[in-house]
Amino acid sequence: MAGMTRELGIDLGTAFTVMAESHDILLHEPTTVAILVDEWKMIEWGQAAKDMFGRVPDDIEVVNPINHGVIAEYEITENLLRYLVQKICGPMVLFRPKLMITVPCNITSVESRAVHEAGIGAGSREVYLIQQPLAAALGIDLPIAPPSGNMVICLGAGTNQAAVMAMNSVISSEMDRTGGQTMDEDIISHIRKQYGVILGKSTAELLKMRIGAAVKEEESLHMEVQGQDQVSGLPRTVALSTEDIVDAVQNSLESIVNLVKRVLEKTPPELVSDIMDRGVALCGGGTQLRGVDRYLTRKLGIPAFLVDNPTTCTAEGAAKALNMLDSLKRAIQQ
Repeated sequence: MAGMTRELGIDLGTAFTVMAESHDILLHEPTTVAILVDEWKMIEWGQAAKDMFGRVPDDIEVVNPINHGVIAEYEITENLLRYLVQKICGPMVLFRPKLMITVPCNITSVESRAVHEAGIGAGSREVYLIQQPLAAALGIDLPIAPPSGNMVICLGAGTNQAAVMAMNSVISSEMDRTGGQTMDEDIISHIRKQYGVILGKSTAELLKMRIGAAVKEEESLHMEVQGQDQVSGLPRTVALSTEDIVDAVQNSLESIVNLVKRVLEKTPPELVSDIMDRGVALCGGGTQLRGVDRYLTRKLGIPAFLVDNPTTCTAEGAAKALNMLDSLKRAIQQ
């Protein structure tokens, strides 16, 4: 009977939710829900709900129930989790699944408890919580069991995190409640000041992904976007280049550097020496910004490298952790 129980790793992120089982990615969808306001009933989720953002009548609201890595709308999150788990596992009458859900490092016990209870409310038999940098390290097969230092930087939509790990535990870690969404806001602010045009969040994200970069590139890309004139309020087209995005995101990038420095300051020197030799692993959706690895390498003086599976490694590591409960018992919350 135990073999009939599904074991799922879930990366419940601000922008995307990823579910994995063993080495397979079962689901990768935006953490976005469309609800009927009067009934507080979910009518759509994932990419379909995200496509509705800014295009719905007053009786429908499109929300992201996870804000800066933690639950902002508990009831919506529980309903979404229940729907997704049932979508993967089918009717759960006898064999309820075991879940390993990722959470940001250094969140409060109240925030952790909310995630745990949402997992139980979704129909799980057992719910475990694992810190996202540790799950990411497992997902990219970093050798974190020996007494030598490994560092992971997770660049998410709602949080940036950095952690040093050894002996299957997190030795030191820091988390900023900033991330890709803050970077989008910086782009909106910069374009408004430079060109007098107000852009939407979706447009700012599109600019970042298509022509954005962390450092000046030899090949400068260009893109025309529609915005709203700050003075007249009328639609206006503006042509933007890679250099515009580079200038806009510098403050956000500098905050990542400061985050990593704070972690290294409280890390034992022996482990810092290991990290200097091995480099720093970069994961999360923020790694899709061109040149972010070169920027961090130059600013930190430590080699920074992009992993092969940056957006799914955390969920893969969470699924892997379910088979390592004994060795990870000091780092996992049940």
